[in-house]
Amino acid sequence: MPTVLVLNCGSSSLKYAVVEPESGRQVTDGIVERIGEGEIPDHEAALRTAFDVLGEQGHRLDELGLVAVGHRVVHGGPDFYQPTVVDDALIATLESLSPLAPLHNPPAILGIEVARRVLPDLPHVAVFDTAFFHDLPAAAATYAIDRDVAEQWRIRRYGFHGTSHQYISEQAADFLKAPLESLSQIVLHLGNGASASAIVGGRPQDTSMGLTPMEGLVMGTRSGDVDPGVLVYLWREAGMSVEDIESMLNRRSGVLGLGGAIDFRVLHRDIEAGDADAKLAYDVYIHRLRKYIGSYLALLGRTDVITFTAGVGENDAMVRRDALSGLAPLGIELDEHLNDSPARGPRRISAEHSPTTVLVIPTDEELAIARACVAAI
Repeated sequence: MPTVLVLNCGSSSLKYAVVEPESGRQVTDGIVERIGEGEIPDHEAALRTAFDVLGEQGHRLDELGLVAVGHRVVHGGPDFYQPTVVDDALIATLESLSPLAPLHNPPAILGIEVARRVLPDLPHVAVFDTAFFHDLPAAAATYAIDRDVAEQWRIRRYGFHGTSHQYISEQAADFLKAPLESLSQIVLHLGNGASASAIVGGRPQDTSMGLTPMEGLVMGTRSGDVDPGVLVYLWREAGMSVEDIESMLNRRSGVLGLGGAIDFRVLHRDIEAGDADAKLAYDVYIHRLRKYIGSYLALLGRTDVITFTAGVGENDAMVRRDALSGLAPLGIELDEHLNDSPARGPRRISAEHSPTTVLVIPTDEELAIARACVAAI
């Protein structure tokens, strides 16, 4: 059966998966980490290491039926929102967009260049995290800043995790056996990066991330929403450079910056041990999450389903409980037994009589990227 090799490159890691788009089966997956340290000097060595691992597992490249290589690219800017076959012109454009996603686009571009050298006979397809949110309503996509400045510098709400939000919204409809067009949904993608979306009839109406993946919910190392005046104040009064401020907001903020840990299992243990910083980090995280849920309930007017996904959303029952506690008057009520269940597949966790259904659905961005690749070629 035809397969797609899906690559997701970070600055020091390379995630890979071989997926059958038609059946949805993942043949294998893995990650090569600590690139640039010791035995794996660069991304090309990492990709060849991944191929060696595949061979050791009995998966020879020439026997996998590969028809394409799919690359997750975070930022497509204003012009790229369809899965796009990679050529030199696309790479040049992606490089020009790197300032919009400085942590994500440069390693993705590097991964594409490496993979094109190593696998020159396969089509390579870029699939953009921003694509699903390209057609946000103007009221949601537009920032209230000088419009000429915004137009010149391509400033708008782009949104991210779009591949996951689209996939989950479609899976929720399948789970409920309801037409996608009939549903008003809130999707909560809660991982190290975290984002929320409001979706009506399969079309996004709003999302929490903005020009960059830094806006919105509190994340593992990113601040989410912050008063822009804070940035000016730190530059003017604290003498911090733009680079220092950007690094702080991206790498030393969020749950890590407040509580000292990214892993929520560690955070919960620290809270149990009486760590006040960890408790505050968790409370800020939940407070922001509830604010977004509340704003999207108001925006939608009627919400049929709320779905949790990604690492925290799928696995942390306490986060789900605290995010929705006390919302029974708004038609949202969890079943505590279902919420605490160790089950890992798609499942309902709301009470049977809850007007709004609450689901947990594992995301599968690799499958979504693989299917997008097949559509593109």
